[in-house]
Amino acid sequence: MALVLGLAGGFLGALGHDALTDDSAAAGFSGGLTEADLVELPPLKEPGSVAAVAQAVLPSTVQVLAEYDGQASGATGSGWVMDGDGHVVTNNHVIASAAKGGGPIVVVDNERNRYEAKVVGRSAVYDLAILEVEDSDGLVPAKLGHSKKLRVGEPVVAIGSPLSLPSTVTSGIVSYLQRPVTTGASADESSYINAVQTDAAINPGNSGGPLLNMQGEVIGVNSAIATAGGGSIDSEAGNIGVGFAIPVEQVRVTADQILKTGKAQYPVIGAKVKTGGVPTGDGAELDEIISGSPAEEAGLRKGDLITRVNGARVTEGIALIVAIRAYQPGQTIEFTIERGGNEREVEVTLDGEDDPAS
Repeated sequence: MALVLGLAGGFLGALGHDALTDDSAAAGFSGGLTEADLVELPPLKEPGSVAAVAQAVLPSTVQVLAEYDGQASGATGSGWVMDGDGHVVTNNHVIASAAKGGGPIVVVDNERNRYEAKVVGRSAVYDLAILEVEDSDGLVPAKLGHSKKLRVGEPVVAIGSPLSLPSTVTSGIVSYLQRPVTTGASADESSYINAVQTDAAINPGNSGGPLLNMQGEVIGVNSAIATAGGGSIDSEAGNIGVGFAIPVEQVRVTADQILKTGKAQYPVIGAKVKTGGVPTGDGAELDEIISGSPAEEAGLRKGDLITRVNGARVTEGIALIVAIRAYQPGQTIEFTIERGGNEREVEVTLDGEDDPAS
């Protein structure tokens, strides 16, 4: 079952919106990830202890302070240094208010040095943002890993600034993989995540911080938590052992787009799918087909039940959304559909739309 969750959050911070207005962003890093100064070797050659992971990656983890509701540091979250060029990854909802209003954003490293940061680009759809820090010689880049290599039960480490407590290290295990979840208080504030679920303690302020394997490699970006209060992100909401991270593979795709062009895109088929209610587990039912869309060109119809995407099972509407968003515009994917009691395969070439936060 898909979950509607509270964002792990800029502590007392902002939410990401799908309908954000345009804002000025820093110039793109035209080479994308192919020319970024990424770390080529993992900080730990062999799987280590939590203490070894913390020692290796704490220098790469930062606190993010951003303007919110007129307060210069009204939103606090976390982030991590992606490369040797001064680019920092965080969640869009941590810096969205500052980005819209042109407010200040400050990055604070593990030694409590402060750096002014500007937004290169951001994605409300994937709840990711890339910041750029000038004079970043003191920042240490982290190593990017692969969430697809994870196994349920594998130990992981989270680092961030929960409740404005910087450089906090927690540990746990991978509780589930490819968990379809949506964050945000309404449809206009939602991002969809095919998440890595973990029981490592994640609290408000952890948003944007790294989730790490035992080789000290970033395998996700901590973004959302389930709470006993039903998804609230107020000051009383806290960890109950159910946290969610954006897979690092999505970070690679979105960061590459942002660094090349200053904006992100996401794939669409031009159809609306039914969400909400009690899922049956049978599939995702299409509710509307947009004229001239890839869905219409592929012959999809209202009422079609999508049961698989490229062979992977789809159980309900949000699962279909996150399955599609795992691909890129221009790719062709195969849907298995049920129509009138018959099953068939349909190929759809994905169109692309600019992220509303771009």
